[in-house]
Amino acid sequence: MVVFWCRFSGRREGRNEKKMERRVYLDNNATTRLDPLALEAMQPYFLSEYGNASSIHAFGQQARAAVERARFQVAGLLGAKDREIVFTCGGTESDNTAICGVARLFAAGSGHLVTSGIEHPAVLKSCQHLEARGFRVTYLPVGTEGVVRVEDVERALSDDTILISIMQANNEVGTLQPIAEIGRLARRRKILFHSDAVQSVGKIPVDVKQLKVDLLSLSGHKFHGPKGVGALYIRDGVQTEPLMLGGSHERSRRAGTDNVPGIVGLGEACYLASESLDDLKNCVAPLRDRFEQGLLECLPGCVLNGTRDSRTPHTSNVSFDKVEGEALLVALDFKGVAVSTGAACASGSLRPSHVLQAMKLPRNRIQGAIRFSLSRSTTVEDMDYALEKVVETVTQIRSVAVV
Repeated sequence: MVVFWCRFSGRREGRNEKKMERRVYLDNNATTRLDPLALEAMQPYFLSEYGNASSIHAFGQQARAAVERARFQVAGLLGAKDREIVFTCGGTESDNTAICGVARLFAAGSGHLVTSGIEHPAVLKSCQHLEARGFRVTYLPVGTEGVVRVEDVERALSDDTILISIMQANNEVGTLQPIAEIGRLARRRKILFHSDAVQSVGKIPVDVKQLKVDLLSLSGHKFHGPKGVGALYIRDGVQTEPLMLGGSHERSRRAGTDNVPGIVGLGEACYLASESLDDLKNCVAPLRDRFEQGLLECLPGCVLNGTRDSRTPHTSNVSFDKVEGEALLVALDFKGVAVSTGAACASGSLRPSHVLQAMKLPRNRIQGAIRFSLSRSTTVEDMDYALEKVVETVTQIRSVAVV
């Protein structure tokens, strides 16, 4: 039992009468804190080792060596070869390059793509962009737990299918998709397969060979690396058209001067992630589960969205009956708890979550949804405080709601 979490005081405090007790960050699916060790690795490449990695003099070659060392670290986390890693500015560019880069090899109107209705906007808008140019796209449905069925993927395939793009972990509810099964299907049908793994890399083991993916996207700031840098895995032998045109950087797959400090930070974050995957499974997931159990025991009309079985260890999406998610988010922020109502890229949008809509949840459940996302730096004290404040705040909102 977690009764001690459920204590609620009806006493009203003046705005300046009580200082905020602590600040708790539970929006790690939006971004994570840069690991100090990653920052330490980056610092020389801002100041003393500032050469252009494409230059042939000593300054440039020092930078080039750092880039290639980072490429080795990224490849190691994914079970890939160094030459299969292309550095980008983040997950959005990686997704765009994978989807549009494959489609550009085909004449407009001559190709078919398969994706799902719960993908990140970087995937969905890339597909919509291609649809406007004559390509055909199938958007697969998901069940109420937010999982794509392999049989639906197979039924959607046709003779002109050129690419399947299914995310590994959903950014809003954390559900894991059957990527390995879809990968085997795609390989058997000789269709290219891309997975947006932005929310899974650094959180769970990701092996590109076991998953049978041809392309895979990741972003550094989702697992304690710097913002503005990511990578795209492109399996040996897979062709894509570059979106960035200019020099012959990244073996002519992505033009532009290398972001050496960012790439170094990404590489270090990958190395650190490889050393801490067990921490997320053994420490973070139990914290999340304990938090969820506290909510369910303390608050009637509270329900978890997605599945409790096959999901990432750091994500929890919860709906609160008779509470508007946006109002709860703002109220919790005043009490020092940072959460989200969905994807950070949709912040400010008045549209309801397309993920929860695709899961066909009732309107009130969608409107009352909050995403809590943890990281390896989240503590027991953080979660105890967050639970206390969520229970307190939901109770307060419901007490003044117009019935």
